[in-house]
Amino acid sequence: MDQLALLFVLLVGAVLSVPVGDRLGLPAPVLMTLLGIVLALLDFVPNVNIPPDLILPLLLPPLLYAAVRRTSWRQFAANLRPILLLAVALVFVTSLCVAVVANAIVPGLGVAAAVALGALVAPPDPVAATAVAGQLGLPRRLVSILEGEGLFNDVTAIVLYHVAIAAAVSGTFSPWRAGLDLVLSAVVALVVGLALGWCANKLADLLGDATLQIGLSLLVPFASYVAAEELHGSGVLAVLVTALYLTDYATDADDVMTRLAGHTFWDIVDTLVTGVAFGLIGLELHNALRTASGRWGELLLWSAAVVGVVVFVRLLWLLPATWVTQRLHARRDHDEEIPTTWRETVVMWWSGMRGVASVALALAIPLTTDDGSPFPDRDEIVFIAFAVIMATLVVQGLTLPWLVKRLGVRADSEREKEFEHTLAVRAAKAARRRLKEIEDVEDLPEELTERMLRRAYEIGVRIDPQLGEEERREGHEQRAQRVRRLRRIEREMMSAARHEVLAARGEPGSDPEIVDRVLRQLDVRSMR
Repeated sequence: MDQLALLFVLLVGAVLSVPVGDRLGLPAPVLMTLLGIVLALLDFVPNVNIPPDLILPLLLPPLLYAAVRRTSWRQFAANLRPILLLAVALVFVTSLCVAVVANAIVPGLGVAAAVALGALVAPPDPVAATAVAGQLGLPRRLVSILEGEGLFNDVTAIVLYHVAIAAAVSGTFSPWRAGLDLVLSAVVALVVGLALGWCANKLADLLGDATLQIGLSLLVPFASYVAAEELHGSGVLAVLVTALYLTDYATDADDVMTRLAGHTFWDIVDTLVTGVAFGLIGLELHNALRTASGRWGELLLWSAAVVGVVVFVRLLWLLPATWVTQRLHARRDHDEEIPTTWRETVVMWWSGMRGVASVALALAIPLTTDDGSPFPDRDEIVFIAFAVIMATLVVQGLTLPWLVKRLGVRADSEREKEFEHTLAVRAAKAARRRLKEIEDVEDLPEELTERMLRRAYEIGVRIDPQLGEEERREGHEQRAQRVRRLRRIEREMMSAARHEVLAARGEPGSDPEIVDRVLRQLDVRSMR
């Protein structure tokens, strides 16, 4: 098997892991990691030959961009305090604790190298947290915090990692310079992210075509990451800022084609890239086995100590941090979303899985220092990092569904239904208001007005069928029946139209491109 065949196997696994995971009740990223481990144990499967400095630029930008599309700046702002406590403060605390323990138990491991190890195992993976938590029916406030933590903690960890690596390679360290680098990295990333977001929005308007706009959206996260890194900023933060800008400020409500196709496209990208990323994590077992040859005892002992620090520091941090946040929340009485019970806090603790960023940072450690000597304990650092990822991703990922079920942590479905119902009412009322505005300007026939009123009512019913139930309870049974009949007849008419157009595709002299264009218009019309 060559590298291309291995990539194809991972892509097929990424597609199949989703339905298999749904059937087994297990997260797809965990299944892909297990697949990678199995492949790594097979003799005919080659080792992965991807330059370490390309792993983050190739995998993180599309994954982060896809994750941010599911959220908004308002959601981040509402959870700012818990996200900062987890994504910034907890990363520093975890890095420090891991560095102290590793420096004490691993012979010859210097302080700078120990801090680098702490930084690369400190951040929970944003993709793992989103993929795993999103499939378990957790309360939305927990998913929001886990998403925010996972998206922003890489910024803190990567900057700290680079500072520690620079100190280990050069043999010198300046706290003032490190602090200045952190601030400048954030400022550059913010500027680049906003500038790229604004430019991408303007360019998308000029392109006009949905296919070109979606193609541009694929290039934007890579451009934002590379531009920020070239200017010595945080590529991760730049991608987040760009994605948030485009999500909140570059959305055209009437651009139906781009929105429908864009959601489908990014769902596909997210599924495939996530699968490949976690498959590569499992394949790193090759390197771990090579490093551990003849040294299993001490390496496993060191790894167990670091895993214990990573897991229990998160718990010891979450308990008081959650309590303090709840107290402040009670006093200020705003919409910040926080864990409300000890059960939710435990689920948050057990959701701290490591992943892609930790592997990429471990593999990106230089082979030598500035004086030409080998980087101190590089193989040991890589092995310990792999052990932490396996212990958190596989063990916690496989047991998290059981823990959630055992603790009875579930989403507030009634609250979600209520919000969906509210949106349905607002949408229907907005349509009616617009119809009234048009009536004031144009002389509409009574029959057309009645039909458009039924369409306005139908808009709300499509979003929330319960709205139709309320209308019927209010004495509008006859109208509801007419709407249902109209929708059934319209579906049958559109089906006949699509069949006729599809039949024309195989007729002699028929242009498939024109047929597909007409069919696409019918598909969009069917979604309305």
